[in-house]
Amino acid sequence: MSIQWKGIMPAVTTKFTDNDELDLKNFEINIKAQLEAGVHGIVLGGTLGEASTLSDQEKRKLTTATVDIVKGKVPVLINIGEQTTTNAILAAQKAEEDGAKGLMVLPPMRYKSGDRETVEFFKAIANNTSLPIMVYNNPVDYKIEVTLDMFEELLKCDNIEAVKESTRDITNVTRIKNRFGDRLKIMTGVDTIALESLIMGADGWVAGLVCAFPAETVAIYELQKAGRIKEAIDIFRWFMPLLELDIIPTLVQNIKLAEVYTKLGTENVRAPRLPLQGDERKHVIKTIEEALKNRPNLPDYKNL
Repeated sequence: MSIQWKGIMPAVTTKFTDNDELDLKNFEINIKAQLEAGVHGIVLGGTLGEASTLSDQEKRKLTTATVDIVKGKVPVLINIGEQTTTNAILAAQKAEEDGAKGLMVLPPMRYKSGDRETVEFFKAIANNTSLPIMVYNNPVDYKIEVTLDMFEELLKCDNIEAVKESTRDITNVTRIKNRFGDRLKIMTGVDTIALESLIMGADGWVAGLVCAFPAETVAIYELQKAGRIKEAIDIFRWFMPLLELDIIPTLVQNIKLAEVYTKLGTENVRAPRLPLQGDERKHVIKTIEEALKNRPNLPDYKNL
């Protein structure tokens, strides 16, 4: 399956049991809900998937389990966030062996690489896998920006096909389209500005709150694509207080708590993360409960 870089691709959470092992039972419930809602791909082991806490064996188990659940309906991508080029290449090759159809790749972790080093890092991975690659460009959180000039060099690799655009600058959508046309597909990666990014030409949305609210997320995408902008805006405005839970350091705990309320997951996180408590927890619960109380009726978005 070649990847169509479009639509909604959930950056899914990783489910854990009370004993801190992979909870594939609840994980499968969530993945099936995403498929039923009409998502266009599944992204494993990203920030929201608590990638830094997962062992190599657990990542491979998640990949093979997801491939088995999805059964070819949508592509399965896995995130690569490694410290060394060698380990990143190995991770890409294992993902390919395990049935992944694409990669989302972060720049080198922990070491703040320069422009030349960052480009060579991505190129080395691309040259050692046949899988299509989406470069994760998030200088806000990871302190390394992949500039348009750097993409000019990276796009010499045929399998570097897309960017997860998380700079928080919507004007980058236009800059990328002006410079590269359709050669570099754009998947917006910031929930709170996703609709604006889509309207300005982003091809899709790697989403977070979709983990708890898959139908609403896909409906927004399909409505704006069909030109029914006002309806998309109305749902997006309802969604905004929830989407803001995705752009703060406790995004994993926030979204997992939302998954509990929509019966799509558990609250278990892996240490050093801890479940929310106190006023912070009360605020998130209030936000979720208020949203559920006013949950919009969705049109038949699958048949627009």
